[in-house]
Amino acid sequence: MNQVLVLSILSDDKPGVVEALAQTVADHQGNWLESRMSHLAGKFAGILQIIVPEDQLTPITQALSALKASNGIEVAASIASESPSTSDIKTLQFSLMGNDRPGIIRELSQAFSSHHINLDELQTNCTSMPWSGDPMFTAHGLLHIPSSVDIDHLSEQLDEISDELGVDIELGEVEDSVTQ
Repeated sequence: MNQVLVLSILSDDKPGVVEALAQTVADHQGNWLESRMSHLAGKFAGILQIIVPEDQLTPITQALSALKASNGIEVAASIASESPSTSDIKTLQFSLMGNDRPGIIRELSQAFSSHHINLDELQTNCTSMPWSGDPMFTAHGLLHIPSSVDIDHLSEQLDEISDELGVDIELGEVEDSVTQ
């Protein structure tokens, strides 16, 4: 029987990090399924889903831990749990854009959490506004919204946050360019 693992990876950004991970997975008869990896502030960070034979759980966990000493790659491994049923869940996307300031994600995530909405994906970025050079914050992601949530009430709450923070928040159907 196979077991699904979710790995969290952190390393200095340098060549060979992905290769070392891929080799370790392959050495333990594993299969690399999904990943999200990025360079952030001189670090390489990522999450990775793999599947391995159950008899390889202990050996691969030990090998992944050994990557810190040999390659400076920190890996935390966790056995994946079964996903809850999504039959009464609607997937929507959101986007946010505005002047950067502390607390934007806190306000947004509190609104989602208050409605028991699961934030499935989140990508944020801070750049300079082209016309002024002021810091501009953008965020977009996918939401899994229970069918019991009143979308109109959620939209009103997001409009209040938008006015309070001086940002634009849009909630809408998932576009083809965003993967689920």
